[in-house]
Amino acid sequence: MLAVQCRMARAAVGWGVRELAKAAGVSVDTVSRLEKGESLLPRTVEVIQRALETAGVEFIAENGGGAGVRLRKRGAEAPL
Repeated sequence: MLAVQCRMARAAVGWGVRELAKAAGVSVDTVSRLEKGESLLPRTVEVIQRALETAGVEFIAENGGGAGVRLRKRGAEAPL
């Protein structure tokens, strides 16, 4: 997950930094550091990404058009 994807994902679900931090079980400073592009432990990025996925976000890999996010259709299962 890239910093810009984190910011886009938060906006998509209507969360502020505090809401994401709470959902992921990390500090507000940790989320802020990620969104500034600072390096975090991979497992920390994973728990933040998982919290956003649980909220309904799908992460789109860079496939020539740039990395992005989208909201999962209602009723669709999250990938494992």
